[in-house]
Amino acid sequence: MAFLHTTSEKFYIEACDDGADAVLAIDRVSNEMTLTGKKDVPPSANTRPICGIMGTIRLVAGMYLIVITKKRNVGSLLGQAVWKAVDFDIISYKKTTLHLTEIQMQDNRTFLSMINSVLTTDGFYFCTSYDLTHTLQRLANVSPEFQEMSLLERADPRFVWNGSLLREIQSQPEVIIVMKPCRINGKIFEWILISRRSCFRAGVRYYVRGIDSEGHAANFVETEQIVLYNGGRASFVQTRGSMPFFWSQRPNLKYKPKPLISKNTNHMDGFQRHFDSQVLIYGKQTILNLVNQKGSEKPLEQAFAKMVNGMENGLIKYVAFDFHKECSRMRWDRLNILVDSVAETQDEYSYFLVDTEGKVVSQQKGTFRSNCMDCLDRTNVIQSMLARRSIQSQLQRMGVLHVGQRIEEQADFERIYKNAWADNANACAKQYAGTGALKTDFTRTGKRTQMGLLMDGWNSAVRYYKNNFSDGFRQDSIDLFLGNYTVDETEGATPLRTQKDWKFLTLPVIMVVAFSMCIICLLTAGDTWTESLAYVLFWGAAAAITAAVIVFNGRDFVDAPKLVQKEKMD
Repeated sequence: MAFLHTTSEKFYIEACDDGADAVLAIDRVSNEMTLTGKKDVPPSANTRPICGIMGTIRLVAGMYLIVITKKRNVGSLLGQAVWKAVDFDIISYKKTTLHLTEIQMQDNRTFLSMINSVLTTDGFYFCTSYDLTHTLQRLANVSPEFQEMSLLERADPRFVWNGSLLREIQSQPEVIIVMKPCRINGKIFEWILISRRSCFRAGVRYYVRGIDSEGHAANFVETEQIVLYNGGRASFVQTRGSMPFFWSQRPNLKYKPKPLISKNTNHMDGFQRHFDSQVLIYGKQTILNLVNQKGSEKPLEQAFAKMVNGMENGLIKYVAFDFHKECSRMRWDRLNILVDSVAETQDEYSYFLVDTEGKVVSQQKGTFRSNCMDCLDRTNVIQSMLARRSIQSQLQRMGVLHVGQRIEEQADFERIYKNAWADNANACAKQYAGTGALKTDFTRTGKRTQMGLLMDGWNSAVRYYKNNFSDGFRQDSIDLFLGNYTVDETEGATPLRTQKDWKFLTLPVIMVVAFSMCIICLLTAGDTWTESLAYVLFWGAAAAITAAVIVFNGRDFVDAPKLVQKEKMD
């Protein structure tokens, strides 16, 4: 907890730590930050409790301070309280907006709504005394100098989403955390699932695919499963990320836009950078490519396989598994074909394990890097199955499971486990695709259900609408929040003022009018049936032709990002 003291000239941020006297003062005119003492806070200041600071950002009206006003405890990790930031406030340095024109005020309101859009997306967690951005194994292998750094200095920048807002104050990793006390055989242990979403090449489903020139993959997520029992601790890490070469899949009003592989780019440079970093951080790699091996996804699978073979790197294995083909007609048991085929590799990679005396018993030597098209639905199903196989071994070695016992037989834990992985899938999907994940009925129950299929249909329809008609705004919100786009107060018009082509307004009006006239002609009889049929055919043809022209020019009608030209990032 902290206090925000506000005067007309300054913000004073006071920490409530025992013995702490330092107060951060922020000048609302010069934007200068200084450390002062509690005695320097004017008694007349307006005081309110806050839970933390996200940082500051410059918008059209000037600088804004973003503070956390509400938090919720989600549990403890190695004795340290972990919090979820659930409510925020964006406070202007300026006391008035009278210096702005009407257009500037409209743009400023749009930018504020963008920041609120990101803040209200689930996923901001923090801990004031533990580094959530690193895995247990990474933290166990650091130098004494690393341990002496502040949490912000040593945080993994991939997972610090407010890094550009104000690095010198505090960082908030965007992660998904599930922490559950569990009981098996009368033994209570802590089971924790942490998914860390990278802020490099961050964005929404159809506007951010593949990699950038630095090798950062879209929708890259590091997922760590942790078990704590009787002083011992175990960790198993997996990753997911878009297929790491240059490809795109722009929305164009079609249900599944055709993915396109760039023909004018040297794919191997970024591809090599990506896997060089993966091997450096995680060790050996086994790629699990779950995309279809026919149709529009086939060229992507072939390109991925060709590039892996071209690297000739013995540390990287490639496994292609056509998820939809293998599991067609509800044959979900066939997923075990993939799990069994990589079982030996999983045993070789092992996991991180520390015994009750603090001795490191085993280290994880490699990770599974899973992907489908979105790295969401199919990917999450496979990751949950690999994680289950890992926790089976961990709990046996830690003395929780007896010899011969199976984790699947522990009904209470299975319920917690499946629901947590389904919740993890939903959180990742909402951030990237705009809806909850598909196929979560299998993750929750171990089988496909008719209700699950209906929910998938609903989520798919919502995804279609959002991907085509609101994802441009969501992408702009992320770019603004991460600092990929910065507002310059001295500039005139912002990119928000881009004008739409005449087709954007004219053709939908024509289509609606023609369709309405077709319905009216159907409902009102003419002098003869031939006359009525002629009217219906005329207006129906007009509506159909206009709709075809709209779909043909689909990119002109979708909600595209305005702040950063995503083509430049492909």
